[in-house]
Amino acid sequence: MALKVLYQVDVGHADPAETLERTLAGEPEAVASYVRILVTGTLEHLEETDRRLGAAAVGWRPERMARVDRAVLRLAAYEIFHREDVPFAVAVNEAVELGKRYSGQEAARFINGVLSGLSRGEGGTAPDPDSPVGAS
Repeated sequence: MALKVLYQVDVGHADPAETLERTLAGEPEAVASYVRILVTGTLEHLEETDRRLGAAAVGWRPERMARVDRAVLRLAAYEIFHREDVPFAVAVNEAVELGKRYSGQEAARFINGVLSGLSRGEGGTAPDPDSPVGAS
């Protein structure tokens, strides 16, 4: 659901609060609350995230990436750099699966490569891939 909202905000320049509420209508509060945290956090750190993704995706600027791929990468980067409760490997695996589901196998490889670049410190210092993160 967070990916859906981020995509709509990016592509349609939709209002994030309205899009969140419309998307989360009828969802249990625990789910809605977590999705709000992910979307709000991702959007709050967008400039920093795009800088890091641009550095890690050699030859690709975020604005030139496929929109679905960009939304997946932004969400994963937020989890990697700002969510202590999400281990690096979990963020990467979830992103790769979202890429496969919504963009295809080639996109999943691209997403994996960019996020691997973050683990090597390209685009900013990423935490140890084997430990929970917290580099806020």
